[in-house]
Amino acid sequence: MATHSMNKEVLVDLQEKYDKVRKLLDEDSKRDPPSEPYKSKYAASVILTDMKSILVKLVEDSDCLKFKAMLGVVSLNLGLVSVDTEELSTGEEQLMNCVDSLCDDALKPEIILILMTALNQLGILWSERGDPQKSKEYLDRAEKLYEEFTAHLSSSTAAVPFHDLFRTSSPEMPQPDTENMLERLYTLTMYYLAQVHGSLNDHVKSAAYCHTTLKRQLESKDFDPVDWALNSATLSQFFMEKNGFSQARHHLAAASYILDQYESDLNLQEGNDETFEAKRERLRHRSADVARCWAKYGLMLLSNSRERLMSEENENEEEASGTSNSNTEELGDVKHLWFTSLELSCYEDQITDKHILVYEDARKVFVDAQKWLAKAKQYYTLDEHASDCVQIVQDLSQLYKYLAFFEEDEKRQSRMHKRRVDHLESVLKELNPQYYLLVCRQLWYELGETYSDILDIKLQRLQMTDERPTPHALWKVNHLAQQSISNFSKFIESLRDASTKKMPARLNEDVLRPALIAYFRVGRLYSKIVTPDKVVQLQYLGKSLDAYQFLVDYCRNDEGAKKYVSVELAVCEDMVKLLPLKLEKLKHEVQQEGQEWKHVS
Repeated sequence: MATHSMNKEVLVDLQEKYDKVRKLLDEDSKRDPPSEPYKSKYAASVILTDMKSILVKLVEDSDCLKFKAMLGVVSLNLGLVSVDTEELSTGEEQLMNCVDSLCDDALKPEIILILMTALNQLGILWSERGDPQKSKEYLDRAEKLYEEFTAHLSSSTAAVPFHDLFRTSSPEMPQPDTENMLERLYTLTMYYLAQVHGSLNDHVKSAAYCHTTLKRQLESKDFDPVDWALNSATLSQFFMEKNGFSQARHHLAAASYILDQYESDLNLQEGNDETFEAKRERLRHRSADVARCWAKYGLMLLSNSRERLMSEENENEEEASGTSNSNTEELGDVKHLWFTSLELSCYEDQITDKHILVYEDARKVFVDAQKWLAKAKQYYTLDEHASDCVQIVQDLSQLYKYLAFFEEDEKRQSRMHKRRVDHLESVLKELNPQYYLLVCRQLWYELGETYSDILDIKLQRLQMTDERPTPHALWKVNHLAQQSISNFSKFIESLRDASTKKMPARLNEDVLRPALIAYFRVGRLYSKIVTPDKVVQLQYLGKSLDAYQFLVDYCRNDEGAKKYVSVELAVCEDMVKLLPLKLEKLKHEVQQEGQEWKHVS
């Protein structure tokens, strides 16, 4: 009787201490002064150390599972406090003590929450140490624990919350929040596993765990709507990159659905204080991001459809059937990656998930993607978000480019490319290269490509007719070539050293191929300019040779560059052999004409 009374007194003391620890960690620590950021956590650590001494003795004297569980909670909290106060080795030791002391009773209701929390924390710790494989081992254990525990779960085996372990009497009714504690812990495990698999470059598993996390948050109604929508839209990017357009569209539809629901809820609220306005601003921001993801979906669907039609594989009848998931084998089993609790058909029906075969279908995708970009541009204005605004304009340019591929009429193709020029030049003229050099480089390069595309269409049309080109047609060819050269040249000039004005001996890898291709294009473009003046022809041929020669010389000095431009290099090597002969012939003709002119004079 005396022992029972003594144990009760000890339990009351432990309960008071635990309540004090929770107050220090949950409330007081948030108010700690900057000069003593860990004041409350250190105070909690002192109390926890005292509790540990008491519980170690109780466990030694008794086989009581409750005491073991309480000691586990104390070790867990000591570990968490140590990690929070940047004592990582001590934190790891405490967490491992917790795991090792409880693993024999892992599936007991009193133990499961403690052990899963400790394993999750060890997973985080090793992930932050840059060892995702070791992190995964702990998280896999947590996942397996949950699966084994829930396989035999009943009302009599519900997981026991930490604070209930320190109560001297059983609670009359389970608290609603504690009933979901195990599920929330498991959702966190899924979330951490998604990150770890991403670090291990197992992106398919990472995507599956991301989806599971999102789905569980939906089912538990435990999520921030804006964050959830953004995460779902971000996940869609992975699916579309893997050619899984059905899954990508579904996750985008879910993102839009959740944002629309949240907007409706906000509209029902009254208020104009800073907090309410901040919510509205955040919604506008992330709605623009989701709109950009939708536009990317349309862009990638057109891009992949184009590549597919250009590929020799389209001869296979199965691959030409129009379904978009024929190439999703690398995703593994993706049939279960749906949000079955949401009705999303009205969102999904807005745009196809099938590969595009004809212009009419491409036009529908184009119009939808254009609409989403317009929505995104309402938030990402040039004045306030210059870089984002430029990216949106570039996406719009790419939409026109891919739409032009499906258009058979050459005049309409040219108009589409001209629209690209209009959009790109309108934003470029608003940017100062001194502050937005990287962005301007991208625009110069794309404008060079676009003018060159229009030129190719124009030349093709001239070659298909037997009629002599009109002066206006020739002027147009020359104008397009010169505009393309001008933009490629601005791109090239931007790469020169600011002090020496020379090109670097070694170009950075991110600009290596674009720079060499720009030289290749310039060499080709100078040869397309039509002029009756042979002296001017000489000048243009010389510039063409210089451009080709630069590419050849660069690849000779940097062997690694050859793999980036192997096809173009072969052409350039031929041209640097042929053009000098052509130049000599032209020089001879110029000299002869000069002598004849002199003789006539």
